[in-house]
Amino acid sequence: MKRLLSAALSALAVLGLAAVSFAGDLPVKGSTTVQPIMQKAVEAFMAKNKDVSVSISASGSGDGAKALIDGSSPLAMMSREMKESEIKQAEAKGVRPKQIVVAYDCIIPVVNAANPVKNITMAQLKDIYTGKVKDWKDLGGAPGQIVVVSRDSSSGTFEYWGDHVMKKERVFARALMQASNGAVAQTVAKNKYAIGYVGLAYAKAPGLKDLTVEGVMGSVENTLNGTYPISRGLYLYSNGEPAGDVARLVNFILSDAGQKIVAQVEYVPLKSSKTAKKGKK
Repeated sequence: MKRLLSAALSALAVLGLAAVSFAGDLPVKGSTTVQPIMQKAVEAFMAKNKDVSVSISASGSGDGAKALIDGSSPLAMMSREMKESEIKQAEAKGVRPKQIVVAYDCIIPVVNAANPVKNITMAQLKDIYTGKVKDWKDLGGAPGQIVVVSRDSSSGTFEYWGDHVMKKERVFARALMQASNGAVAQTVAKNKYAIGYVGLAYAKAPGLKDLTVEGVMGSVENTLNGTYPISRGLYLYSNGEPAGDVARLVNFILSDAGQKIVAQVEYVPLKSSKTAKKGKK
């Protein structure tokens, strides 16, 4: 988390860039986790910058990285850091990926609202997603086979979950793989035996109940103070220093107005992170 906070403060320096403006379309592709921030920010941005048309396509962080590498998007939304292999592919094509931290998030395990289970441990989550634990009665719930719902492999959320919860072990072969946070939320809301995981902004969707992890609630406060165990940064990646319309959009997201939007869609703003860091000194 300290490394992410440092990166966030560096990202704020983007506000000082001199933007060379040009009119046109600006496609932004990638993470469904970052999508709520971008959608609301883009609405506000285009209301003030009528010469720029921004389109958003969200299908996973991996697809965002591919779009930046192949030049089909000047901005990639990502809920994980770019891999070394992706950076090498980019550099081979003359693309210089620059990471811009725009917010923070935590990943929340969610169950159907009818499920009596309230808390889960990191070890139990791993056992569920590897298929070792298969019945809710083994977790203090009502008897019933657990329906495991996961993000698919193009998702940055899937990769972060794999690193920090699964510890590189494979997800249960019979897990229901979903293409977006919204699809996970809908699947779990319709099945009283299901469990899934979503970004903070999706955890309060109708029909869901969010679980505490190791007795800690996933929240803005617990993300900032480091007590919630599954927290991460959210990123945009550009080709080198943002310029033109890309810089104008990035600058807006990092501005006070943009960071208020981050809070409105229930993610953690960077300036909250900056304040928290100062408060810990």
